[in-house]
Amino acid sequence: MLQALANKPEEVLWVGSIGGIENDLVSRAGVPFTAIPAAGLHGVGLKVFKNFWQLLRGYFAARKLIREFNPDVLFFTGGFVAIPIGLAGRKVPTVLCVPDIEPALALKTLSRFADQIAVPTPDSLAYFPKGQAVTVAGYPTRPELKVWDQAEAFAQFELSPDKPTLLVTGGSLGALSINRAMISILPELLGEIQVIHLTGNRTWPEVEAAREQLPDVLADNYRAYPFLYEAMGAAFSAADLVVSRAGASVIGELPQYQLPAILVPYPYAWRYQKINAEYLSSKNAAVIVRDEDLADQLLPMINSLISDTPKLKEMQSAMGSLATPQAAAQIAELLVKIASPQGGAQ
Repeated sequence: MLQALANKPEEVLWVGSIGGIENDLVSRAGVPFTAIPAAGLHGVGLKVFKNFWQLLRGYFAARKLIREFNPDVLFFTGGFVAIPIGLAGRKVPTVLCVPDIEPALALKTLSRFADQIAVPTPDSLAYFPKGQAVTVAGYPTRPELKVWDQAEAFAQFELSPDKPTLLVTGGSLGALSINRAMISILPELLGEIQVIHLTGNRTWPEVEAAREQLPDVLADNYRAYPFLYEAMGAAFSAADLVVSRAGASVIGELPQYQLPAILVPYPYAWRYQKINAEYLSSKNAAVIVRDEDLADQLLPMINSLISDTPKLKEMQSAMGSLATPQAAAQIAELLVKIASPQGGAQ
């Protein structure tokens, strides 16, 4: 999405929250970045007042920023920073991009003022009143996530093209419960299956220690990394099946690679991941394992699917049918249209 905007002749400024993780990602994409104070209105006692003060500071910082930058259109993808920017820029034409199927609270709040809302799937339409300007654009994937030639993907990880390959990932921060469940089943899994395991930083020492305890014959089938950047497309391309959380990116990235999934929604935050997982499951592209059932169900579910080639082919086809390769370009065109004097008029 950032690259699609950066390729337009218009000037772009990305605004994030102070201390947020997006600064590095946005800067690497070549898009100018600035940060303002932001916080959610959650917590108890003094934390509520502290967060409110942060939002108030963010609002005045946003007013100053909007006066100086003088944008033709505001573009929101969610996060705490959306509220102060949205309030300060309520007279500026606005486009929302909803990443999950259900909009989070900040986007839901701002949606009543938006000129246009881009959503990832038709199921998202149920969360907005009839008559709102909502476009089903799909989920915009990163251009660096190219689909690799499968032989090159296997060569990237020094894996065999003749063995089934499982990718395990918990998202950008990793997933403690998935990582620990994987550690416990590695000796049973690696006899017949190759595994690419992306752990995140938090449990990397545990995973690394478990890898060192594996016999050589099993370790030869196991590739573990805290993160992958340029080679993430290779991991998707090499895999026959993925075990993953169900953050918004699964709606776009897994269809792009036609990759069947075992989805484990994160259980400690509202229901966004659960709804994402249920959407892909309803299309026969994924199966769901609850976080609390990982210890009992993960190994038999992996074995059942990875050994059932017709079932995997069916899921692969179903997942591929959900791909939206033009999503980023469509949303970028929408922004340009709304930013024009005719498009932004209400």
